[in-house]
Amino acid sequence: MIVLSILQIIVAAGIFNVWILRFGKETPYRGKSAKNLSQEFAAYGLPAWFVWVVGILKVGSAAALILGFWWSPAIFPAAVILALLMAGAIAMHLKVGDGLIKFVPATLVFLMTAAMAALTWPS
Repeated sequence: MIVLSILQIIVAAGIFNVWILRFGKETPYRGKSAKNLSQEFAAYGLPAWFVWVVGILKVGSAAALILGFWWSPAIFPAAVILALLMAGAIAMHLKVGDGLIKFVPATLVFLMTAAMAALTWPS
């Protein structure tokens, strides 16, 4: 299914971009006035170690989405994990009172991963 494949690529590329290429860089989407991911998690009141837990889950799930091109059962759990993490990200933006623009990436990834989960729901 072409829609699923496109979503896999977009989400995996986005996660790799944010968590590997742009981990220590400033973007307009970081929570509060954070300059990098570590500062963003601190702004949410989360412990420093939690950055690594979330990072491992996100990068691992993105890798599983790529694996899904060869082994389709990997897609559903990866999509569910990412959807839950994105719901958490949205909640954190709400918690600190971020403006709507900061919600855009998490909301779009949430919608895409929820769609992937729906498209691959085990029968």
